[in-house]
Amino acid sequence: MSGTILIADDEPEIRNSLSTVLQEEGYISYTAADGEEALRMIMDQDVDVLISDIKMPVIDGMKLLEKTLQRSPQTLVVLITAYASVETAVQALRMGASDYLLKPLDFDEVILRLKHLLQRKALALENQYLREQIGREYNFYDIIGESDAMHGVFDLIRKVSGTTTNVLITGRSGTGKELVARAVHVNSNRADKRFIPVNCGAIPENLFESELFGYRKGAFSGAVSNHEGVFKEASGGTVFLDEIGEIPEHIQVKLLRTIQEKEIQPLGSSTAVKVDVRIVAATNRNLEEEVEKGNFRQDLFYRLNIIEIRLPELSERKEDIPLLARHFMNKYNREFHRRIKGIDNDAVKALMQYEWKGQVRELENVIERSVLLCEGDYIQKSDLPVGFQHSNTSTTGNSDLFGIENLDDSLAEFEKRHIIHILSMLNGNRSEAARRLGIDPSTLYRKMEKYQIK
Repeated sequence: MSGTILIADDEPEIRNSLSTVLQEEGYISYTAADGEEALRMIMDQDVDVLISDIKMPVIDGMKLLEKTLQRSPQTLVVLITAYASVETAVQALRMGASDYLLKPLDFDEVILRLKHLLQRKALALENQYLREQIGREYNFYDIIGESDAMHGVFDLIRKVSGTTTNVLITGRSGTGKELVARAVHVNSNRADKRFIPVNCGAIPENLFESELFGYRKGAFSGAVSNHEGVFKEASGGTVFLDEIGEIPEHIQVKLLRTIQEKEIQPLGSSTAVKVDVRIVAATNRNLEEEVEKGNFRQDLFYRLNIIEIRLPELSERKEDIPLLARHFMNKYNREFHRRIKGIDNDAVKALMQYEWKGQVRELENVIERSVLLCEGDYIQKSDLPVGFQHSNTSTTGNSDLFGIENLDDSLAEFEKRHIIHILSMLNGNRSEAARRLGIDPSTLYRKMEKYQIK
């Protein structure tokens, strides 16, 4: 275990002997004779853990704790004292101390406590990194589109994310409803809490209630322990109910109560439990028609459909197909360790002319297959499935994807649109755009100048 430890104590025997022990354990350790010196050292260098005596001249340990957390909040503080009392320990912990030790110090115990503290810190940093990764993945960057239809979707996501309003996402299967739901969550003030997706079409009818609302031990045969349920597990976060139209009518009643009263009643319990969750629902059905047929409760529909985000079909955003295809090509290049440079004109034309009944999901599957089968630098029409081979995509005609027949010019147009897409998703942050594009910032500036991108 490694880490940088600062020991602040006005007794030289204690600070020097503890420093020696820590160095023998592989830690980098520094010492300070009082709180003022310790504070200067914290300002000058990164310190993982501060071990400080409470009784010190100039600045005592409690004041040093307060100032350290203000100026270096990532530093963990452990207070030690010979004047122990429960009140002092509680006060220190309430102020933000990570641990509390008593003199005379047991060095073995100090090492064990440090090990646990640094492990917790490493885990917290890893969780923060994972949250940032998730944020980058779903903060619009995987929702590819430059079409007017998709810009409308992005605008709605931005507007609703900062609210607690329930959202209904509609669109054909494969249009990316879960990606949008995750983007709503990650851009909300609930982003540090759980996002739990539930595929309502995959839950057997007799398990709906227990899965969503939980149960108590002994509620039914086989209930050998308590089960929290989705709404309790997602407390403070977001529940994504995909295929909401599949929920049975008796569960619709309970879901409506959950929305209205903000509480659930687990199976086998006589007591309601308060819950704080945001519901984002999705459906590929026309719920208004389902209401008219009596298959879906009208009051529940109105509660869910405060804001509707309708995802366009690929036929409504054909200009996004080249961007999507290149995005998936890059994705599977990384996954399969391939180095395919692009997609040739005939293949792009075939993709543009195809009727995508499976929407974006089908397009991704086709590109994944093509990346696997491609033997050259560019995906050819022959690398696409059989259904693409007989489409009329000859380059001898007058029309092309962008009215451009020259391959270099066409690829340049693709490049220009992709750069514009990334920049728009990052609100013009050129340094981050260059990083995501895998090029130097200077290269990006030259390309922006070349394509007259402002």
